[in-house]
Amino acid sequence: MGINIPNFLSSKSKNRKMIDFQDLDHLDGLSISTVSANLYKTSRDDVVMFYFRDGANYASVYTQSKILSENIKWNLNQKAKKIFSLLVNTRNANSFTGEKGYKSMQSIAEAISLQLSHKQKEDEKNPKIIKPKNIMFGCTGTIGETFPVEQITLKIPDLIKNIKYTQNKLIWMKAALGIMTTDTQPKMAMEECTIGKSLVKIYGIAKGSGMIHPNMATTLGYIFTDADLPNDILKKLLKKNIENTFNAISCDGDMSTNDMVSIFSTGKANNAKINSVSDKKLKYFELSLNKVLLNLAKRVVGDGEGASKFITIKVLDSNSDFDAKKIAFSIANSPLVKTAIAGEDPNWGRIIMAVGKSGTQIKINNLSIKFGNIQIIQKGKINSSYNETEAADYMKNSNIEISVSVGSGNKNFTAYTMDLTKKYIEINADYRS
Repeated sequence: MGINIPNFLSSKSKNRKMIDFQDLDHLDGLSISTVSANLYKTSRDDVVMFYFRDGANYASVYTQSKILSENIKWNLNQKAKKIFSLLVNTRNANSFTGEKGYKSMQSIAEAISLQLSHKQKEDEKNPKIIKPKNIMFGCTGTIGETFPVEQITLKIPDLIKNIKYTQNKLIWMKAALGIMTTDTQPKMAMEECTIGKSLVKIYGIAKGSGMIHPNMATTLGYIFTDADLPNDILKKLLKKNIENTFNAISCDGDMSTNDMVSIFSTGKANNAKINSVSDKKLKYFELSLNKVLLNLAKRVVGDGEGASKFITIKVLDSNSDFDAKKIAFSIANSPLVKTAIAGEDPNWGRIIMAVGKSGTQIKINNLSIKFGNIQIIQKGKINSSYNETEAADYMKNSNIEISVSVGSGNKNFTAYTMDLTKKYIEINADYRS
């Protein structure tokens, strides 16, 4: 099968179920193929192709890092109205590889466009000429290593030969496994909804486990829908709904050079024409898109490197959205908070520390803090009925919720993170070994 079995079986986290995957099936207009290019010196799938035989409308959001990988530069430079293929490789980030790395993208795009154009002539009544600009790339893995352009190029004929015009759960699973690096779990999500009277599917896969911190998307995420939506509306929907999903997660506070989340629309649902993002017929689509994005984002956190706890941080009653988010991530990215939770220590003093260092204006007399339903701080003072033993018992749960009420306004933000364990250090100390 070539799937990433070692990582799949190595999951140690207590807060995930190995078989908790939705039944993604066929999505019209999309084809999927996976192959092993031996990038890991094993037979696991490490290159995945998504092929849109009639092209797809699309939108992407990318990392805000000042150092961009060469595949991100390639994607940003292409101005095509439609995308015909997305190629994702693992093991190598093609980052900090300079002109040679960029030319690798050009070379592979030329090979893919030529061979897919030939496939169009074989399979389609009205074949299209696919150009290099119609190809997008996702790369993930080690930064600074020479990109394996020859190994990947040699496998393009096999990728195209293996294209499946009808998908099922196994094919989606292979695709999700094929883009993993240090992940121990594939990440898939789906929703169905309506646009007007038309039934629409929204499917998504993602990868991410370490180097996860938001400023756009924090990982690789790919959303596919059979809805018929133009590029500008896809862009607005994605940018809006990334904020409380992928931009609400953090594993370790580090932002990658390769982060991207993209959405592709095949148009096969034949829904009513949508001309504005405020069209009421988009209501259920947007709600469903947000659910898919949040589902995937939470799976990234739940599979964080070495994670044993899934942590939800709710900041309530803040003066502004900006302040609420700043406080939430001050807590989520604190090594002291995360190690205390790993040790199941209800050290609420570290929450106080993280709130204080956030740089926001705090009125101490209004501050309240809860672990789950346990009230620890109330109106700026320790709750008279606070019981440390009860709090310590709560910290043994695999899902931890921290609520901080600032009491200075009506703005809220929820962030998601994981604990910091010895396993995280082991994984990253041995990352290139």
